[in-house]
Amino acid sequence: MLSENNPGSLPPGLYLVATPIGNLGDITLRALDVLRAADQILAEDTRRTRKLLTRYDINTPLKSLNDHNERTEANRLADQMVAGKQFALVSDAGTPLISDPGYCLVRAALDAGVEVVPIPGPSSLLAALTGSGLPVDRFTFCGFLPRKAGARRRLLNDLANEPGTLVFLESPRRLATSLAEAAEILGERPIAIARELTKMHEEFIRGTLPEVAAQFAHTEVRGEVTVCIAGANFVTTDAPSTRESLDRKDLALRYTQLLKEGTPRTEALKALARHNGVSRREIYKALFVEEEEIR
Repeated sequence: MLSENNPGSLPPGLYLVATPIGNLGDITLRALDVLRAADQILAEDTRRTRKLLTRYDINTPLKSLNDHNERTEANRLADQMVAGKQFALVSDAGTPLISDPGYCLVRAALDAGVEVVPIPGPSSLLAALTGSGLPVDRFTFCGFLPRKAGARRRLLNDLANEPGTLVFLESPRRLATSLAEAAEILGERPIAIARELTKMHEEFIRGTLPEVAAQFAHTEVRGEVTVCIAGANFVTTDAPSTRESLDRKDLALRYTQLLKEGTPRTEALKALARHNGVSRREIYKALFVEEEEIR
């Protein structure tokens, strides 16, 4: 790492440098030292990174490394590091590799015996989680939810029994749809949405999942969004607890929809049980046993 006696020295290797997620003042002193001392900075978007470098009068050469060229460039860059080069990898904002490029390069560097050094700093994931008001002792980061509805619903069903807080990123354009599906599948549990973190219009929207989903159903959202949802262990529910109070028609519609989306029969029953706060046996009875009794 950088020597305290010679801050300009930097051993060969790959340095994963976290950069601000909005407020340029959040950069660390160590990150600035590495960005100045590296032979080259590998940036997801050189135009965005240039703004940061200009702010701190850093003139290190920039090279684009993104989802489109990382696989083809990784081994060549690793060879250069073996030969003595120092590269600093940055994403557009936050910590590299977290829902951003870099994994292929890290693997190539490690396979070549190159030192990989994380330079910690800002992260929208951790900023949202710590400010959410939800438990932070255990959490699951899901990245961006799938774009396609079927895959998105399957993932939400898979996550329904996770005991820790769920954290994911979502585009403003898909937020309302994703929240509506999450409310349907995950049920009544607390949620916090962090928007524009560290920027002028930073805000947290907190409430229950159905409440917040309804709030965003007809609201235009702008800016970057991180969503935190309480895990299964946090849930308290006033959902029906007896077979008589279950709406069989509604259950049948939901069950049929899950099957159409490719959800296995057993998993569909589990999802309906979680949503209604009853056992899978009660769901099965309401769907199938009552039908046989009527006949």
